[in-house]
Amino acid sequence: MAAEQNERGAAVETAARALLQNAGLQWRASNVRFRGGELDLVMYDREAASLVFVEVRYRRSAQFGGGAASIDASKRRKLVRAAQLYLNQHPALANSPCRFDVVEASGEPPRLNWIRDAFRADDC
Repeated sequence: MAAEQNERGAAVETAARALLQNAGLQWRASNVRFRGGELDLVMYDREAASLVFVEVRYRRSAQFGGGAASIDASKRRKLVRAAQLYLNQHPALANSPCRFDVVEASGEPPRLNWIRDAFRADDC
């Protein structure tokens, strides 16, 4: 079961990356792990001149709320902390504008919904 979930997660993240790249964002990194947090995708939005940290969430059904609804305050804090650590590792990006997007997926085959600027670091 866990292997199947990992495969599903990887497939959804690949589809999310393709969606974002087709919209003009540039891929920088995937599955960046830090103690206490992980960044699913790190993208760059040339048009907005912003670094974009993307959380990808899959739900079999949106019946009880979509993937974005599952990102509570604790998860947002972890994502912000992971983004800070990423910026610390990439000093050339430290002063770049940043945003947090969510790509939620639900159903079979998964339907993707991209939520730009889903939350802000100062909301956490």
